[in-house]
This record gives sequence, C-alpha cells and structure tokens, in this order.
Amino acid sequence: MYQLIIYGPPGVGKGTQAALIAEKLNIEHISTGEILRKAITDGTDLGKKAKEIMDKGNLVSDEIMNGIVKECLSNTLKTGFILDGYPRTLKQAVELSKIFDELGYKNIKVINLNADVKEITKRLLNRGRTDDTEKTIANRLKVYFDSTIPVKEYYDKLKISIDLDGVGDKEEINEIILKAIR
Repeated sequence: MYQLIIYGPPGVGKGTQAALIAEKLNIEHISTGEILRKAITDGTDLGKKAKEIMDKGNLVSDEIMNGIVKECLSNTLKTGFILDGYPRTLKQAVELSKIFDELGYKNIKVINLNADVKEITKRLLNRGRTDDTEKTIANRLKVYFDSTIPVKEYYDKLKISIDLDGVGDKEEINEIILKAIR
C-alpha cells in the first residue's frame, strides 16, 4: 500500500504529479485544495470561512484541515493514497502523524518538489485562478517559506522525505518520482 504525501511550494506541480501518481498506482488522490474549493463553490459555512482566508493568501485553520484530512484518510482505497496540499504547518504535520498512527498507516513517504520563486510565480499567474494575483502569490510564498519549511525539517528528521526537482517535463518528473518511491 502506498502512503504518500506530496509537498512543496504553491505552483510547483504537486496537483499535477499527485493526479498522475494516483492514476498510475491506482491510489486515491486527496487534494485539500480541491476539497476547500468545492466547499467554497457549494457555499458551505466552511467554504465561506475558507474563501475569506484564501482570498487574502492565508492558510485555513489547522482545526478545519485536520478534520477534513482525517475524514478523507479514514475512507481511502485499500491500495493507498497520495495527500496533496497538507500538512502546511508543523502543528499539522505532528497532528497528521497522530492520525496516521491512529489509522495504522506506518509506511509514509514524503515527496518534496522544489522550484525557484520566479518559476513558481510564472506558473501561478498562468493558471488563471481569481486568487492568483501577484500580491496573493507573493503572500502565499511568504507564508509557505515562513510556515512550512519547519514541516520539511520535521519530515527530514523522520527520514521519510525525498527531495526532487519540480521543474521540467511532467512525465519525466513523474517517472523520477515513481522510481524514488518504489
């Protein structure tokens, strides 16, 4: 069973790679961004709160995210999962470790994709989402570097992190990832 987390700054290609990996390995792709966007589109209370926070380029609260992720992981395919967009804070990473223990997931691997800030900004501006403006992108990157670098350090200490370059042909990157996790 594959138990994967894909990690890296916004716009590095996590969603693209997670979808490819999920398809090729027949595992579930759990995208917290998609879950949040659906809540926004549906106009749920969670969605309204999340939209307000996300429109400013900030992160949704740990409590909201922890609950969503635990529920999703409780109902995953027997073949495994790839978690995309979570954890983003050290507190979330520690909580996720507790969730993994509670659910019996013991073989976690973290794929950390990297790209430089100029490449990330270019990619995000080309996506065409309403929340992808230069101002929100700059803020999201600041939040990422301030809040989520400790998550990488946490997974590095656990010796479950695999650092890979997220720039290049998506199929080539995907093959590199698949080799690294097998």
